[in-house]
Amino acid sequence: MNLLDKINTSRDFIKERINIKPDIGMILGSGLGPLAEEIEEDIRIKYSDIPNFPVSTVKGHKGQLVIGKLNGKNVIAMQGRFHYYEGYTLEEVTFPVRVMKALGVSKIIVTNAAGGANESFEPGDLMLIEDHINFAFDNPLIGKNHDELGPRFPDMSNAYSNELIEIGRKSAKNIGIKLKEGTYMFMPGPSYETPSEVKMARFLGGDAVGMSTVPEVIVANHGNIDVLGISCITNMASGILEQPLDHKEVIETSERVREQFIKLVREIVKNI
Repeated sequence: MNLLDKINTSRDFIKERINIKPDIGMILGSGLGPLAEEIEEDIRIKYSDIPNFPVSTVKGHKGQLVIGKLNGKNVIAMQGRFHYYEGYTLEEVTFPVRVMKALGVSKIIVTNAAGGANESFEPGDLMLIEDHINFAFDNPLIGKNHDELGPRFPDMSNAYSNELIEIGRKSAKNIGIKLKEGTYMFMPGPSYETPSEVKMARFLGGDAVGMSTVPEVIVANHGNIDVLGISCITNMASGILEQPLDHKEVIETSERVREQFIKLVREIVKNI
């Protein structure tokens, strides 16, 4: 079965189980899954039930789609995502974005937990992603291009929609949340970065480092989906503070800022 057939099979399976056309997609990263609990009139579909879908193996990722309404808008949320370091190909990692597009999604909010490389950041900060650096040296578009899905050489000069970034800024101001802004650097993981790698990230212009998001954003742009990216800075990256890094800290910080994060995304969805 080729990629187009896989997408259509997954799309049809989901369409049979929902009664709305989702307009806004959301990918919820580590510790941020509870935002999906805010979705009303929801229908939940486990990844393991959807033909051709991978299954999330990371603790804290529920592994299901939640489809319904958030602030009156039709949304589809991934409660947990897939990562390159889990052993999936980047085509598999980004497959749900293809399916979202096939279901009618035109805008997507991508979230993640990230380490702060910018020394002015603090754990608990929320960062609007202005741009990214792909440091995994791989790309989900390598291989045969399906013209039905997008162009062979997609433009990435506005990978994160300027219009949505402005909505993000105004939404944060409306509810009194101070946002950071910066560039996200994608590392393949699963090991955390070394102090020297974090120095390199800063030197190259990275403000936050993480193990997700960039592949999904590339595929969203390929499919002409507008993207807004938000990083929750859950810890300072290696070498900035004299302490070891632990995924437990990522979850704890995500939980601490959960209410603020949910409030922000709700306001953004309202203003889109």
